[in-house]
Amino acid sequence: MADENHADTGSPDDSGRTYAELLGDGGWPGPLAASQSAQGDADIAPPSPLRIIEAMLFIGGTALTATRACEAIRGLSAEQFEQAIAELTRTYRRQNRPYVVVPHDHGYLLALRPRYEPLADKLQGGMREARLSVAAVDVLALVAYRQPITKREVDSLRGLESGSLLRQLVRRGLVQIIQMGNSKREIAYGTTPRFLELFGLRSLDDLPRTRDLQ
Repeated sequence: MADENHADTGSPDDSGRTYAELLGDGGWPGPLAASQSAQGDADIAPPSPLRIIEAMLFIGGTALTATRACEAIRGLSAEQFEQAIAELTRTYRRQNRPYVVVPHDHGYLLALRPRYEPLADKLQGGMREARLSVAAVDVLALVAYRQPITKREVDSLRGLESGSLLRQLVRRGLVQIIQMGNSKREIAYGTTPRFLELFGLRSLDDLPRTRDLQ
Protein backbone atom coordinates (compact mmCIF):
# COMPACT_ATOMS: atom_id res chain seq x y z
CA MET A 1 0.00 0.00 0.00
CA ALA A 2 1.31 3.43 -0.89
CA ASP A 3 2.65 5.77 1.80
CA GLU A 4 0.24 8.37 3.11
CA ASN A 5 2.33 11.52 2.76
CA HIS A 6 -0.37 13.79 1.44
CA ALA A 7 -1.20 16.88 3.46
CA ASP A 8 -4.47 17.11 5.36
CA THR A 9 -6.73 19.98 4.54
CA GLY A 10 -7.96 20.40 8.11
CA SER A 11 -6.39 22.43 10.87
CA PRO A 12 -3.36 20.78 12.53
CA ASP A 13 -5.15 20.92 15.86
CA ASP A 14 -8.39 19.30 14.66
CA SER A 15 -7.48 15.90 16.10
CA GLY A 16 -6.86 17.43 19.51
CA ARG A 17 -10.42 18.47 20.20
CA THR A 18 -12.03 17.24 23.38
CA TYR A 19 -15.56 15.88 23.66
CA ALA A 20 -16.64 19.21 25.09
CA GLU A 21 -15.21 21.07 22.10
CA LEU A 22 -16.84 18.64 19.66
CA LEU A 23 -20.17 19.21 21.34
CA GLY A 24 -19.69 22.95 21.82
CA ASP A 25 -17.93 24.84 24.63
CA GLY A 26 -21.13 25.08 26.62
CA GLY A 27 -21.92 21.39 26.43
CA TRP A 28 -25.30 19.97 25.51
CA PRO A 29 -28.39 21.12 27.37
CA GLY A 30 -29.50 18.85 30.18
CA PRO A 31 -32.75 16.84 30.24
CA LEU A 32 -34.87 19.75 31.46
CA ALA A 33 -33.63 22.16 28.80
CA ALA A 34 -34.10 19.49 26.14
CA SER A 35 -37.69 18.94 27.26
CA GLN A 36 -38.47 22.65 27.19
CA SER A 37 -36.93 23.01 23.75
CA ALA A 38 -38.92 20.05 22.47
CA GLN A 39 -42.15 21.67 23.60
CA GLY A 40 -41.27 24.82 21.68
CA ASP A 41 -40.11 23.22 18.46
CA ALA A 42 -39.84 19.44 18.18
CA ASP A 43 -38.02 19.67 14.85
CA ILE A 44 -34.99 21.48 16.31
CA ALA A 45 -34.94 19.90 19.78
CA PRO A 46 -31.46 18.73 20.82
CA PRO A 47 -30.83 15.00 21.10
CA SER A 48 -31.57 13.27 24.37
CA PRO A 49 -28.74 12.58 26.86
CA LEU A 50 -29.06 8.87 26.02
CA ARG A 51 -28.37 9.56 22.33
CA ILE A 52 -25.49 11.90 23.15
CA ILE A 53 -23.89 9.22 25.34
CA GLU A 54 -24.38 6.68 22.56
CA ALA A 55 -22.74 9.06 20.07
CA MET A 56 -19.79 9.58 22.41
CA LEU A 57 -19.33 5.81 22.61
CA PHE A 58 -19.33 5.62 18.82
CA ILE A 59 -16.68 8.36 18.62
CA GLY A 60 -14.35 5.92 20.35
CA GLY A 61 -10.88 6.72 21.67
CA THR A 62 -10.34 6.38 25.40
CA ALA A 63 -13.00 4.83 27.61
CA LEU A 64 -16.04 7.05 28.20
CA THR A 65 -16.33 7.82 31.91
CA ALA A 66 -19.16 9.35 33.89
CA THR A 67 -16.96 12.38 34.54
CA ARG A 68 -16.40 13.00 30.84
CA ALA A 69 -20.07 12.53 29.99
CA CYS A 70 -21.20 14.86 32.78
CA GLU A 71 -18.79 17.53 31.53
CA ALA A 72 -20.39 17.39 28.09
CA ILE A 73 -24.04 17.18 29.18
CA ARG A 74 -25.22 19.83 31.61
CA GLY A 75 -27.34 18.46 34.44
CA LEU A 76 -26.35 14.84 33.88
CA SER A 77 -25.43 12.93 37.05
CA ALA A 78 -23.15 9.92 37.38
CA GLU A 79 -26.19 7.81 38.32
CA GLN A 80 -28.04 8.89 35.17
CA PHE A 81 -24.95 8.08 33.11
CA GLU A 82 -24.85 4.53 34.51
CA GLN A 83 -28.59 4.16 33.85
CA ALA A 84 -28.05 5.23 30.23
CA ILE A 85 -25.24 2.69 29.82
CA ALA A 86 -27.48 -0.04 31.26
CA GLU A 87 -30.32 0.94 28.90
CA LEU A 88 -28.03 0.86 25.85
CA THR A 89 -26.71 -2.54 26.93
CA ARG A 90 -30.24 -3.93 27.23
CA THR A 91 -31.28 -2.44 23.90
CA TYR A 92 -28.27 -3.82 22.03
CA ARG A 93 -28.83 -7.27 23.56
CA ARG A 94 -32.57 -7.24 22.79
CA GLN A 95 -31.97 -6.14 19.20
CA ASN A 96 -29.11 -8.61 18.77
CA ARG A 97 -26.75 -5.87 17.65
CA PRO A 98 -23.21 -6.90 16.55
CA TYR A 99 -21.70 -4.59 19.15
CA VAL A 100 -21.93 -4.25 22.91
CA VAL A 101 -20.95 -1.77 25.62
CA VAL A 102 -18.07 -3.17 27.68
CA PRO A 103 -16.45 -1.84 30.89
CA HIS A 104 -12.89 -0.62 30.40
CA ASP A 105 -10.48 1.48 32.46
CA HIS A 106 -13.10 3.00 34.82
CA GLY A 107 -15.38 3.73 31.86
CA TYR A 108 -17.00 2.08 28.86
CA LEU A 109 -16.15 1.26 25.25
CA LEU A 110 -18.26 0.14 22.32
CA ALA A 111 -16.88 -3.16 21.03
CA LEU A 112 -17.82 -5.88 18.56
CA ARG A 113 -19.22 -9.11 19.90
CA PRO A 114 -16.66 -11.96 19.71
CA ARG A 115 -18.44 -13.70 16.83
CA TYR A 116 -17.91 -10.61 14.63
CA GLU A 117 -14.22 -10.09 15.43
CA PRO A 118 -13.03 -12.17 12.43
CA LEU A 119 -14.87 -9.72 10.18
CA ALA A 120 -13.03 -6.80 11.78
CA ASP A 121 -9.71 -8.58 11.31
CA LYS A 122 -10.53 -9.13 7.64
CA LEU A 123 -11.51 -5.51 7.05
CA GLN A 124 -8.49 -4.18 8.94
CA GLY A 125 -6.07 -6.66 7.45
CA GLY A 126 -4.89 -4.11 4.91
CA MET A 127 -3.64 -1.90 7.72
CA ARG A 128 -1.30 -4.66 8.89
CA GLU A 129 0.55 -4.41 5.60
CA ALA A 130 0.26 -0.66 5.23
CA ARG A 131 3.60 1.09 5.10
CA LEU A 132 4.09 4.22 7.15
CA SER A 133 6.23 7.01 5.84
CA VAL A 134 9.53 7.73 7.59
CA ALA A 135 8.01 10.90 9.03
CA ALA A 136 4.97 8.99 10.37
CA VAL A 137 7.23 6.39 11.99
CA ASP A 138 9.22 9.23 13.55
CA VAL A 139 6.07 10.71 15.10
CA LEU A 140 4.79 7.29 16.18
CA ALA A 141 8.08 6.56 17.95
CA LEU A 142 7.91 9.87 19.81
CA VAL A 143 4.39 9.14 20.97
CA ALA A 144 5.25 5.56 21.96
CA TYR A 145 8.30 6.44 24.03
CA ARG A 146 7.25 9.78 25.48
CA GLN A 147 3.50 9.40 26.02
CA PRO A 148 1.52 11.24 27.09
CA ILE A 149 2.90 13.84 24.70
CA THR A 150 1.26 16.95 23.26
CA LYS A 151 1.33 18.05 19.65
CA ARG A 152 3.41 21.06 20.65
CA GLU A 153 6.01 18.75 22.20
CA VAL A 154 6.08 16.55 19.11
CA ASP A 155 6.54 19.62 16.90
CA SER A 156 9.34 20.87 19.15
CA LEU A 157 11.20 17.56 19.18
CA ARG A 158 10.95 17.13 15.40
CA GLY A 159 11.35 20.76 14.52
CA LEU A 160 8.48 20.27 12.08
CA GLU A 161 4.69 20.59 11.96
CA SER A 162 3.21 17.21 12.95
CA GLY A 163 -0.56 17.74 12.97
CA SER A 164 -1.32 15.87 9.73
CA LEU A 165 0.87 12.93 10.77
CA LEU A 166 -0.80 12.69 14.17
CA ARG A 167 -4.22 12.68 12.49
CA GLN A 168 -3.03 9.95 10.12
CA LEU A 169 -1.90 7.79 13.05
CA VAL A 170 -5.18 8.41 14.88
CA ARG A 171 -7.13 7.33 11.77
CA ARG A 172 -5.08 4.16 11.53
CA GLY A 173 -5.86 3.31 15.14
CA LEU A 174 -2.23 3.44 16.27
CA VAL A 175 -2.51 6.64 18.31
CA GLN A 176 -5.36 7.98 20.41
CA ILE A 177 -6.21 11.33 21.97
CA ILE A 178 -6.03 11.41 25.74
CA GLN A 179 -6.74 14.10 28.28
CA MET A 180 -4.16 15.07 30.85
CA GLY A 181 -4.19 17.35 33.85
CA ASN A 182 -7.21 19.32 34.98
CA SER A 183 -7.57 21.43 31.85
CA LYS A 184 -10.25 20.36 29.38
CA ARG A 185 -8.08 21.72 26.58
CA GLU A 186 -4.82 20.09 27.64
CA ILE A 187 -4.71 17.35 25.02
CA ALA A 188 -2.02 14.73 24.60
CA TYR A 189 -1.44 11.60 22.57
CA GLY A 190 -0.71 8.01 23.47
CA THR A 191 -0.59 4.66 21.72
CA THR A 192 -3.53 2.27 21.48
CA PRO A 193 -3.97 -1.46 22.16
CA ARG A 194 -3.97 -1.78 18.36
CA PHE A 195 -0.41 -0.42 18.33
CA LEU A 196 0.71 -3.14 20.74
CA GLU A 197 -1.06 -5.80 18.67
CA LEU A 198 0.43 -4.73 15.35
CA PHE A 199 3.95 -4.56 16.73
CA GLY A 200 3.68 -7.79 18.71
CA LEU A 201 4.10 -6.17 22.12
CA ARG A 202 2.49 -7.34 25.34
CA SER A 203 2.87 -3.91 26.93
CA LEU A 204 4.82 -0.68 26.51
CA ASP A 205 7.50 -2.21 28.74
CA ASP A 206 8.39 -4.44 25.78
CA LEU A 207 9.44 -1.48 23.63
CA PRO A 208 13.10 -1.70 22.62
CA ARG A 209 15.28 0.49 24.81
CA THR A 210 18.33 2.43 23.67
CA ARG A 211 20.53 4.93 25.43
CA ASP A 212 19.12 7.80 23.36
CA LEU A 213 15.51 6.94 24.16
CA GLN A 214 16.16 6.38 27.85
